[in-house]
Amino acid sequence: MQTIHEQFIQTAELLEGKPLFQRPGKPDISFAQMRDIVERMAGALTEMGVTPGDRVAVQVEKSPEAIALYLAVLQVGGIFLPLNTAYTGPEIDYFVGDASPRIFVCDPAVAADHAHRASDALRVETLGPDADGTLMDAARSATPREDRVECGPSDRAAILYTSGTTGRSKGAVLTHGNLTSNTEALLECWRFTADDRLIHALPIFHTHGLFVAANMALTAGATMVFLTKFDPEQAIDLMDRATVLMGVPTFYTRLLKSDRLTRETTANMRLFVSGSAPLLAEDHRAFEERTGMKILERYGMTETCMIASNPYEGDRIPGAVGMALPGIAIRVTDRETGAPLPDGQIGLIEVKGPNVFEGYWNMPEKTASEFREDGFFITGDLGLIGDDGYLRISGRDKDLVISGGYNVYPKEVEEALDALPGVLESAVIGLPHPDLGEGVTAVVVPKGDASLDPEALRAALSDKLARFKQPKRVILADALPRNVMGKVQKAELRRNHATLYAGVDA
Repeated sequence: MQTIHEQFIQTAELLEGKPLFQRPGKPDISFAQMRDIVERMAGALTEMGVTPGDRVAVQVEKSPEAIALYLAVLQVGGIFLPLNTAYTGPEIDYFVGDASPRIFVCDPAVAADHAHRASDALRVETLGPDADGTLMDAARSATPREDRVECGPSDRAAILYTSGTTGRSKGAVLTHGNLTSNTEALLECWRFTADDRLIHALPIFHTHGLFVAANMALTAGATMVFLTKFDPEQAIDLMDRATVLMGVPTFYTRLLKSDRLTRETTANMRLFVSGSAPLLAEDHRAFEERTGMKILERYGMTETCMIASNPYEGDRIPGAVGMALPGIAIRVTDRETGAPLPDGQIGLIEVKGPNVFEGYWNMPEKTASEFREDGFFITGDLGLIGDDGYLRISGRDKDLVISGGYNVYPKEVEEALDALPGVLESAVIGLPHPDLGEGVTAVVVPKGDASLDPEALRAALSDKLARFKQPKRVILADALPRNVMGKVQKAELRRNHATLYAGVDA
């Protein structure tokens, strides 16, 4: 097995002068130039004392240098820990405390906010979107490191934090084998090659943008048109010289609002991929009507990278996420007994393969509870396999909300709301939203005679939770609906408020 870093080096040797990154208004960065940045960063990390197994936590803006840092961490045998740029100070406190990284890298603009974290055990470095910061300064003066730490399939490569609907955030530990096997399966299934030009408008702190889109381009030798954010008109402008777009459902909702999305403007494109949240069937059909092309929907999660995909050649069915990728087994089991169910019956989706993570960082009991004795991982999603062999996601076993492609865990938001003055209790749900897929919504019960202002409650969370977790609406209620066991009936809340965002202009 070759690691992602090793495959990148091999590709860079073959395609030295070819552009790897193209950015509007900025110079291209070739494969050879990227290799030089990576090796200088690896030298800097080595001089800073990073050794195999050390964690490097990174909360920076999207840039080619941030991708270089990821590759450099892999080169020196470290464990890459990307963090959402929206996370607030208290959230970073938890991640740093839990993972005990050797280095924490932040944006130069917020260096003062993180200076207090520096200690004998933790270095604080900066990396900016314009190739600036202390880490880049160190890399420029460092002796480039050309050798690499030999890593096998079971060696740890990254930790991505996810959360359950209860309890603390969990660090999913991904190995080099996980990343390599999944990238190779996707290259094969999606026919991705060095001839492709990928519009990369995804964040790079989660699986989709980093371990799918970037890994595929780095190893295949494709060019990334690297955008800091998604703008539908800009994306359409780029389609005449691009071949692939990977996005979340929100991308396609926004593209469909443009009159410029036509068969002519998409004529050079060969593939549109959607994931991270369910794609509306109506958007799937509307996109085909407008462009003559069917969006390819796939299915994955933090703990497994990609699991299933609609076919490159064959029917891409709205509402279905396709079939298992090569080397991966999927089954559906009874939620109560764990027994495998026949096709057509809804149950828990379980998966086994080289893509499945090692386990949760420092949580052996939680890890054990999520795996069956025969090695299948319990995803927590509900679904069925139809007579056509396609997997369909029916819902979530837990009350996870997916808003704009990001996972929002209600318990975390509820705890923040319940801690506010005048709040007795709250329930957080996801409601259909025309732009985000689901809008984070809070139903709040005042304490006693307390007078609460919904907008003031939302504002009070602005420095406590990342923006994507903050409720889009707060609804005041006299009480929360409960069953005889006292459990809040969130399904009833969702039914009662299902049309809350119906009139929202996406």
